[in-house]
Amino acid sequence: MKKLLEIAGFIAGAVLIAFGVAAIVMAVNGHSTVNSSLKAEKIVGSPDMTPAAIKTEAKAAGLDLNGLSLPSCSVANKAVTDGSTARCFAQYMRIHTLEATGGLTYAEMGRYATADGKAVGTNDPTKAVQKNGQPVANSARDLWVTETALTTALNVSYMATQLSLFSIVVGVALVLAGFGIAVLDWAALHRRRKVTVGAEKATPLPSAKPAIV
Repeated sequence: MKKLLEIAGFIAGAVLIAFGVAAIVMAVNGHSTVNSSLKAEKIVGSPDMTPAAIKTEAKAAGLDLNGLSLPSCSVANKAVTDGSTARCFAQYMRIHTLEATGGLTYAEMGRYATADGKAVGTNDPTKAVQKNGQPVANSARDLWVTETALTTALNVSYMATQLSLFSIVVGVALVLAGFGIAVLDWAALHRRRKVTVGAEKATPLPSAKPAIV
């Protein structure tokens, strides 16, 4: 039974090491795929994508800076090649979109454009600008839809890189745990063998009895 437990300990250690190595390899491949996909899009930050410049722009656009979360990172004239720069670029895209909509979000704008040209628009087709007998879509609201789709993709790239880093940490932990189990199993086996050998040496040999003639 003890022999079986010893073998099981080594097997468990080997399995953990194998899973750890596999997790690390998959994480590295995933991280590389995300970065390659971002590089292929050839995204470059605009010159105003710095904390100071975007704050000035937002203030000039009449946005409420107190209730606005401005980016603290910078990607001005930088290529978006990894998850961190993708997330930073997405934050600036949101501010640019708010500037275009006058601080209104998707839920605060109507579906249709109005004659006054304001981004708030209207949901009443009878009050909307008409073209060929149909209400004209609110371009500011459509811009928000486009921005949401793009920033979501960029944020997903950031999340994917973070997950890959987490997987690497988990993989390393599994490898270390596997080695730890194997070492403990070997130590227990070695100690048991030493105890057994010591006990055998300590056992006195039976004394020879004199032969009866």
